[in-house]
Amino acid sequence: QVQLVESGGGLAQAGASLRLSCAVSGRTSYNMGWFRQAPGKEREFVAAISWSTTSLPIYGDSVKGRFTISRDNAKSTVYLQMNTLKPEDTANYYCAASSVLGRDQRQYHYWGQGTQVTVSS
Repeated sequence: QVQLVESGGGLAQAGASLRLSCAVSGRTSYNMGWFRQAPGKEREFVAAISWSTTSLPIYGDSVKGRFTISRDNAKSTVYLQMNTLKPEDTANYYCAASSVLGRDQRQYHYWGQGTQVTVSS
């Protein structure tokens, strides 16, 4: 069993930065992803990172070049550094664990409760 707890969300102005954290407990050797869901929209892939360093992280097109995913396995924590935030980044952000590295949310077995990010213009 895996438990995921996100933190670090909040209110930010456009152009600012935020860093989200996802604390992982239980089995930690999963590939990890971040997804987001805005009101009235489908859940969207943001970024994913493999358990090991053998694969490069992958990103959604809307965040590529602005967001960076990383992980500290010693701390069992995954991070999402979000720079140059835009109002359209406003959403509830979820971390998730998967046995494969991918963009499809159906591949992810475990999910956190989410943390809200609101970006004002």
